[in-house]
Amino acid sequence: MEEQLTPREIEVLKLIACGDSGKEIAGKLGIAFRTARSHRSNLMEKLDAHDTASLVRYAIRTGLIQA
Repeated sequence: MEEQLTPREIEVLKLIACGDSGKEIAGKLGIAFRTARSHRSNLMEKLDAHDTASLVRYAIRTGLIQA
């Protein structure tokens, strides 16, 4: 069972699913690159995702982005 995502994790997930790099995410959200990377790691753990494609599929499946 997946854990509840924080609002910031949802923001980061949307940006990952749109193809943004960690550096781009950090710039857009005004956070450090390491923080963006931590959010990505947390998302992967919470969603039991093993790669970026899994995160993108989750974002599409849950309606966070449109394919």
